[in-house]
Amino acid sequence: MREIDVSEVQEIVRQSCSEIAFEYPEDVRRKLTEASEEETGSRAKQALDLLLENAELAKRHRLPICQDTGMAVVWLTIGQEVHFTGGSLREAVNRGVMEAYQSSYLRNSVVSDPVFERRNTSTNTPAVIYMDLVEGDQVVIECAAKGFGSENCSRIKMCKPAEGVDGVRDFIVETVRMAGPNACPPMVVGVGVGGTMDYAAWLAKRALMRPLDQDNEDERYRQLEQQCLRQINELNIGPMGLKGRTTALKVNIEWFPTHIAGMPVAVNINCHVTRHRKVVL
Repeated sequence: MREIDVSEVQEIVRQSCSEIAFEYPEDVRRKLTEASEEETGSRAKQALDLLLENAELAKRHRLPICQDTGMAVVWLTIGQEVHFTGGSLREAVNRGVMEAYQSSYLRNSVVSDPVFERRNTSTNTPAVIYMDLVEGDQVVIECAAKGFGSENCSRIKMCKPAEGVDGVRDFIVETVRMAGPNACPPMVVGVGVGGTMDYAAWLAKRALMRPLDQDNEDERYRQLEQQCLRQINELNIGPMGLKGRTTALKVNIEWFPTHIAGMPVAVNINCHVTRHRKVVL
């Protein structure tokens, strides 16, 4: 049995939530650079170059890449041979988020009640925390900051099985078309297929954590990702809605078995600031 003090998790969350506010993940930076080099439209290329310049200034001067510093989402993949000591793991994660947002002077965007009071918690907590128990004695900590300009453009549909691949592809492309410039393209499109309604949404969010230079392991879904990306970029929405061939940087699809009577499909969109960081403890 391996013992880990929750303070170690707290510190990793603090560092991660702070770092991703100021710096693009390397996979996102590379994709934006490639898109700028391949873009043929002058306004679209200028928009991409400005995004890259903004990212460089944010990193150099330690300023947020975007004014929406997001709601913290944290995944903990925990080996069953790990025993946490020193207090509540959930509280440690939230303390890490709070410390990151306070010490780095990031905007607090979380309200305590979603309908009635909507009073700011002033700590950007609670975070959305997912815990998954697996074999082994490692802990994988993944942090994301989810801005809501793109989150608000996400959708879910309980497709009929008879709609097949075409139905899934059409729903993904339609969702991006409806989002238009509101999701601050170029986007990263996370898709979850299967499971139940709630699990499909979880898969879509999880898909956004897959590095943009990592392809789907399943050839069928890899081809579907490529088809969707091609059709999305043919929409001519373009970077920041200025038209062009770069509406999305990547489409990532995750899937899970489902019931014979259904085919849930969820689409979770990220803006160009696809903030994520992974640490193995």
